[in-house]
Amino acid sequence: MTKSFQFGLLTASVLALSSSAAFADYQLNILHINDFHSRIEAINKFDSTCSAEEESKKECFGGAARLKTAIDQRRAALSGQNVLLLSAGDNFQGSLFYTTYKGAVEAEVLNDMKFDVMAVGNHEFDDGEDGLAAFLDKAKFPVVSANVLAADGAKIGDRVKPSVVLEIGGQKIGIVGAVTNDTEDLASPGPKIMIADDVQTITAAVADLKKQGVNKIIALTHIGYGREVSEIAKIPDVDVVVGGHSHSLLSNTDAKAEGPYPTMVDNPGGYKVPVVQAASYSKYLGDLVINFDDNGVVTGAKGDPILIDSSFTPDPTLTTRIAELAKPIEELRKKVIGSSEGPIEGDRTVCRVKECSMGNLVADAMLERGKSQGMQIAIQNGGGLRASIDAGEVTQGEVITVLPFQNTLATFQLSGADIRKALENGLGKIEEGAGRFPQVSGMKYSFDKSKPPGSRVVSVDVKDGDAFVPLDDAKTYGVVTNNYMRSGGDGYSIFATAGKNAYDFGPDLADVTAEFLAARSPYKPYTDGRVTEVASSAAAPAPTASGTAAPAAPAAPATSEATPAPAAPAATAPSTEAPAALAPNTPTTHVIASGDTLWDLAKQFYGDGTLWKKISDANDKPTPRRLTVGRELEIPSK
Repeated sequence: MTKSFQFGLLTASVLALSSSAAFADYQLNILHINDFHSRIEAINKFDSTCSAEEESKKECFGGAARLKTAIDQRRAALSGQNVLLLSAGDNFQGSLFYTTYKGAVEAEVLNDMKFDVMAVGNHEFDDGEDGLAAFLDKAKFPVVSANVLAADGAKIGDRVKPSVVLEIGGQKIGIVGAVTNDTEDLASPGPKIMIADDVQTITAAVADLKKQGVNKIIALTHIGYGREVSEIAKIPDVDVVVGGHSHSLLSNTDAKAEGPYPTMVDNPGGYKVPVVQAASYSKYLGDLVINFDDNGVVTGAKGDPILIDSSFTPDPTLTTRIAELAKPIEELRKKVIGSSEGPIEGDRTVCRVKECSMGNLVADAMLERGKSQGMQIAIQNGGGLRASIDAGEVTQGEVITVLPFQNTLATFQLSGADIRKALENGLGKIEEGAGRFPQVSGMKYSFDKSKPPGSRVVSVDVKDGDAFVPLDDAKTYGVVTNNYMRSGGDGYSIFATAGKNAYDFGPDLADVTAEFLAARSPYKPYTDGRVTEVASSAAAPAPTASGTAAPAAPAAPATSEATPAPAAPAATAPSTEAPAALAPNTPTTHVIASGDTLWDLAKQFYGDGTLWKKISDANDKPTPRRLTVGRELEIPSK
């Protein structure tokens, strides 16, 4: 069933959908965060742990204790009203608290703040499903994701539900979760977890809620602002999207915002859907007010994120608890390993789209350590750089905050042609600010982002002595990277499939970087033009329109063309071009082709992707989305 309503004027901060909006039947106040990333303690302007000196100068933001104060104050101000507190995922990874306690502290503080529902984020799988399973043991709130499918024997069991229904103020509110489709590239969910298509699984979960009589449905997604606008908000009967993953600041007052809060999207059902995010790292608390009519149609949507700055006094009880938890890591965190003459830029908005000084530091450190093994080139994913470092003394804790994933160095040999393919992968989602953007050392390259993905590299040169020479496609080069990328993470499958003599030789990337900086203290941050973007041809009809359209591109067109590419065709192609679904009691076989997944095959042969476990069980449970091309699978009868 579609929803319809006659809409009026839209302003930047308030949507008045009709003259009767003030008499809406039901009002829901949604408080929300996303991409907390283990910022248990307050952060500074560089998104690193805030120092006592910065705290005294009132230069700190967020942190669990300050966030709890903000939440408690909003709840008190909304006393007697309908209030919902949501997390859109990625509470793991980003500080020494996660490195030390592996999600236990994140569960504790979220419990203390009394979150109602949380969506799974890709980083919840950074330590396989073990980390998420341990978190679920402690969480006192439901965790949802419609496209996280667990096989028999998975440690998370059936504890991650597609959706949950809460009764608030006498009304049923349905909340459907989903995580980004490329979680298997970005993290390590393991062989017993499958990440299915987000749109298909959300659609199915929403339909199930409608059958239960729920007509107010929130999509709580960790997918990214662009796709949340271009795809998720257009799913039938989705009323509100509370998102995450892209760390997007939406605001009606901040000039740096990616879009308005809320961003209103036309749903094909004839109504508008508000989409919100609240940046990241506990720096903001999203504060959205939704009005519904009796039919569950949104008749009003307004709000703005709240900046969690020094005007909020950290909750004293939680502050004391955090100090206790910090004791085991205090000595390591405070160890001064050197100094920097200026800030080292590690901001995600920089390092995921162009050369940055943090990328140069880390890639240079990797190459320096790898030279003893004959390595000539270093490649580091920009998404692996999680914070900047300010000028002055640099501590081990700051370096670990930048590089929190406990990645180790890995080496292998790769042809020049495959290095070029790797760079193309790294540049393939630049419009989205994807984490795969390649920061490098021992080489330099230029690119044209107006070209389609796969053909953006313009030139590549490799250092030879004191000079640079063109990359030789036929030559074999020694490459050093991190173990995550070496095993195919962030889309670098070419490293896993074509790399020769691969060796994960062990030094922790944070330790390698700290030692490199210490040996050059005081370190002088720099960029030197090793990564350059060339001007696009004026005559070419660039897919992202003109420079003036750039702010809108990440929000809808770019993401709708880039993100669905690996997921949507794989999921939808079988249903439109494949043979009809397998008749009952008619087993068959299938030879795996490139791009096949168990979900796709179940949809092709049974007409229902959720039956993928039937094929898995019949074939010794292969990894669902990394099937061996050429292997013959048994397709049991329906």
